Amino acid sequence: MLRNRSFLGLVAAELVSLTGTAMTTVALPWFVLATTGSTAKMGWVLGAQILPMGLFGLASGAAIARFGAKRTMLVCDAARGPLMLVLPILHWTGHLSFPALLLASFAVGCFAAPYLTSSNLIAPEVAGYDEKATARLSAIAAGGNQVTRVVGPVLAGVLIAALGPADVLVVDAGTYVFSFLAIASLVRVGARVAPSEESQGLLAGLRFLRRDSLLGPLAVVSCALNLFVQGLMVGINALAYFSYDSHVAGILFGGFGVGALAGAIVAQRLSQKGDLLRLAAVAIVLMPLPLFVLGAALPWVVVLVVVAAFSFFTPLVNAPVVAVLMVRTPASLRPKVMSAVLTCATLAGPLGFLGAGEALRWISVQALFVIVAAMLTIAALALAVVLLREREAATPAAPAVSA
Repeated sequence: MLRNRSFLGLVAAELVSLTGTAMTTVALPWFVLATTGSTAKMGWVLGAQILPMGLFGLASGAAIARFGAKRTMLVCDAARGPLMLVLPILHWTGHLSFPALLLASFAVGCFAAPYLTSSNLIAPEVAGYDEKATARLSAIAAGGNQVTRVVGPVLAGVLIAALGPADVLVVDAGTYVFSFLAIASLVRVGARVAPSEESQGLLAGLRFLRRDSLLGPLAVVSCALNLFVQGLMVGINALAYFSYDSHVAGILFGGFGVGALAGAIVAQRLSQKGDLLRLAAVAIVLMPLPLFVLGAALPWVVVLVVVAAFSFFTPLVNAPVVAVLMVRTPASLRPKVMSAVLTCATLAGPLGFLGAGEALRWISVQALFVIVAAMLTIAALALAVVLLREREAATPAAPAVSA
């Protein structure tokens, strides 16, 4: 895999662009808080950025099926680079308003769903759609991506203190340009997939999910999980802004990357040896448990350990689930099914941002963390039941032994 030109091009593009995105994860909320002083408005802006993934996710699947994953990624990078410059330009020229913040964030988010879906489609194509090879490749790619979640936030914290959050958004715009060039010059997969009768129509992916005993419930529970994970992101941003400083904000979000990087290394090994569904079921139940510790006021070092422990389990869930999803889905349906899954997973995301931002007007950030941890635990248990039930159904019964 590491000698595959397309895989290297994809990884290089994502390493750079995701570093910029990770920087924006810190810089954009900080920018909103610094210019408005409102956690509620921060929630609205973050919600506006993720809302298009829910609104246009199904349409993006149809576009990928028509144009191919590689071409879709190129269009998304070409659009997001200039759009990311809008906010700092408006800020510097004195024309920035809250509606402009919402509109610019929404515009950037419109290209997130097709890009993410396309990158998930290309990786299994490199692995030949073998379940364990796909899981291994996903874990390797996730490990590289998690490096960006360490470097990006820490670098953002330093740059925010030195230059201001608007300059960090400019750096993110430049990373999309690099991603465009890397994909255009190196990636040789991701062509248009021939349609079939089953793949016709905008809702073909949803129809497949509805019929599938594993993927349908998985999409529903993922929606609930995403709702409360976004609340966690709002809580971490608010905690860093009001209790620490921008350097600590970068370090805390870097903690997500450190934990997930360690988890990706473990996932890469376990996915080759163990049962994929059981691995995901155990990891999803363990994932939210460390968050209950955040119910107390803590030094930022302890918060860092907690978020790293939480994110350690995410690759142990994602790598097996993505592998099973891709292998289980017919080739002609993969763009629309993957888009449908991502759409279901992100539908509640804007509500998570908005709800958490509004909640912080009435409750403490520590209370928010306890609520998030409890809700994530309930959703995780539901997903574990779905995964283990499917595992039992797929396990052949032991042959009867005659006396």
